[in-house]
Amino acid sequence: MATSLVHSSVCFVVFFSIVALIPTSSGQYPTSSGQCPSSSGYRYPASTSGTTLTPDYYQSTCPGIFDIVRDIVQKAIDCDPRMGASLLRLHFHDCWVNGCDGSVLLVNIGNFIGEQSAFPNINSLRGFDVVAAIKSALNQKCRCGNVVSCADILAIAASQSVEILGGPCYQVLLGRKDSLTANVTAANVDLPSPFASIASLLANFAAKGFGLQELVPLSGAHTIGRARCGAFKSRLNDSDINPDFAAGLKKNCTANAAAGGNYTVPLDNTTTVFDTVYFQMLEEQEGLFHSDQELYNGGNQRSADLVTSYGSNQDAFWEDFASAMIKMGNLPPSIPNGEIRCNCSIPNNLYPPNSLLNFLPSICPLTLFNCPRSPLVSLSSLFNIGTPPTYCSSPVTSTYPSPGSTSPPSPGTSSPYTGAGYPPPN
Repeated sequence: MATSLVHSSVCFVVFFSIVALIPTSSGQYPTSSGQCPSSSGYRYPASTSGTTLTPDYYQSTCPGIFDIVRDIVQKAIDCDPRMGASLLRLHFHDCWVNGCDGSVLLVNIGNFIGEQSAFPNINSLRGFDVVAAIKSALNQKCRCGNVVSCADILAIAASQSVEILGGPCYQVLLGRKDSLTANVTAANVDLPSPFASIASLLANFAAKGFGLQELVPLSGAHTIGRARCGAFKSRLNDSDINPDFAAGLKKNCTANAAAGGNYTVPLDNTTTVFDTVYFQMLEEQEGLFHSDQELYNGGNQRSADLVTSYGSNQDAFWEDFASAMIKMGNLPPSIPNGEIRCNCSIPNNLYPPNSLLNFLPSICPLTLFNCPRSPLVSLSSLFNIGTPPTYCSSPVTSTYPSPGSTSPPSPGTSSPYTGAGYPPPN
């Protein structure tokens, strides 16, 4: 039965392959202008050597994918400048646990406990509603319907967040499948801690086949985003912290103690710009996390030299960051078989039978892969358990410090949500 279905699907696709290339009259499926704005081009291209992923995986099935994703990511960042960092972090937390498979998006249902409940993630990860908005738009606008994996959405959204916030434009390879499950145990073990030493960080990265050349530039992602006071409270007593910097942090966290450790401060002084200020602050002993400062003061001279180099050479940082992100995005899933989820928060087996969703041809003439209208379980806001919505359709006035500000945020400036438990950066 399954073999017959595959053969029929292939024959159907071959027969109508030419039709698939005819432009639509509705304008529903725009041709993408590329992964990067035309003004920048592919400054950092990706090699396809050693991976089955390709940059043009959706060229026929969803040619407008990059424009569709970028439009939503841009609106989300206009609404909340912190969202770019949150989407970048989602991609890292996905790939670092059993490979890039969208497992971080799966929510708890019944006896299933997903990675969002892991100690480093609980009440901390953000951006699920943005991912849901992207998925909905793609399912409506792609030629073939539900063809873009949630894992690929995370990869594209992360890359575009970096570029929108002024960082490098690196090419994203595509073709990932979504996992059928998640691994909360691995998430508790594999994700690096903000309290880690340089030795611990190196061991963590080595387990993925990464080294200093990836650890230091990927840590540079902390040039955007914010973190809760609870994540760096112990850091204020370190010997390698600038006393004035520590005093300012303590003053602001104390003034907002009512937030219960959930008051947030910028990770560096230009938190909405992807620049090199993060590394410059490490040289001034102004790293917000213990793990950040360890890159410069942890006793590893090669690491300290990279910090110094990146702090004064943006091109060097961008090149190594882009290379590390591409390498991270290529981390294969621990379980090879996967699917294209209809809803990024739950596996397809929660829907009525739809085995066709897992047979994706390279070209299709019309929408073949529709998702069921009504799943078997109630999904009202299921995609965003733990945090209220952060996506909005129109920009709002930001209360974050302006780029270049060297002062901490004023009392009352906080993240758009509250939470409890372990508070890593966003």
